[in-house]
Amino acid sequence: MEHSILIVDDEPHVISALMRGLDEEPYLIQGAPGGNEALQLMTQHRFKVVISDEKMPGMDGAEFLGRVKELYPETVRIMLTGHASIEATMRAVNSGEIYRFFTKPWNDTELKLALKSAVEKYDLEEENRRLLRTVQHQSQELKFLEKSYPGISALRRESDGAIRIDDISQDEIDAIIEQCNRQR
Repeated sequence: MEHSILIVDDEPHVISALMRGLDEEPYLIQGAPGGNEALQLMTQHRFKVVISDEKMPGMDGAEFLGRVKELYPETVRIMLTGHASIEATMRAVNSGEIYRFFTKPWNDTELKLALKSAVEKYDLEEENRRLLRTVQHQSQELKFLEKSYPGISALRRESDGAIRIDDISQDEIDAIIEQCNRQR
């Protein structure tokens, strides 16, 4: 999946400025003028990071990022606002579990570093989810084998602590594999 980022702001010049500032970065960037439009885009495309303005007509940034958390919990959420009030910040952080919070005007270097870190966070968590699925699948396979061949997963140790591996011929291994494949 590409490094896709969604920018949500009701001011088109802010979206343009962010896109210009990130044009040399390896991101696929899309913009949306509000929360509802952004949620519609998110049904069609998968985004690693969402940057949202706080003050927008209709659905504000805190509400929008809360919805993103609910519908797309893996997406990393960043808040951008020109009106940083303590109340808005707390509400955004509490309802949307914001990864980072920036005020307008933003520092391009800090924003680039935050986006790089956010994409890395997304990729790392995605890899963790993939590995968890693999371990769960392997666990199911092991349970199936143990049910079919009781004791097959037991470790036997020698008196010196070394793991003992019973001798088994290739023909026996092939027969076990064939039997397992037939039982599925």
